[in-house]
Amino acid sequence: MHGQMPQEIEVWYIIPSLRRELAKSMIKDLKLAQKHVAKIMGLTEAAVSQYLHSKRAKEVVFTKAVLEEVKKSAKTIEKNEKLLMQEMMRLTNLTGVKHIMCDLHKKHDSNMPSNCGVCFEEGVIQIK
Repeated sequence: MHGQMPQEIEVWYIIPSLRRELAKSMIKDLKLAQKHVAKIMGLTEAAVSQYLHSKRAKEVVFTKAVLEEVKKSAKTIEKNEKLLMQEMMRLTNLTGVKHIMCDLHKKHDSNMPSNCGVCFEEGVIQIK
């Protein structure tokens, strides 16, 4: 691809992958029903099923540190479903997620300068 914006990478790859991991955590870790997870996340049950069976959003593999943050977000959302958007914003701003987005951007955009640092210029949350 040519000339993709980081936001496009985020929408096409990062957000679906974070949804996948949130759904998996809510079902496997928190033992919530697939139907309930679909309702919380504003997804169809079919979409949740596809996330669980790696038929959707399978391109991105997150680090253990990011997955731990996803688990924290899943618990937060379980307690207060209205915090879904806030938690998704928090997750997309994690340093580990920004690095994946940057790597995908480099892979998909042949015009991207090698020293690009746009995604890390401000407001990035650090995780260890």
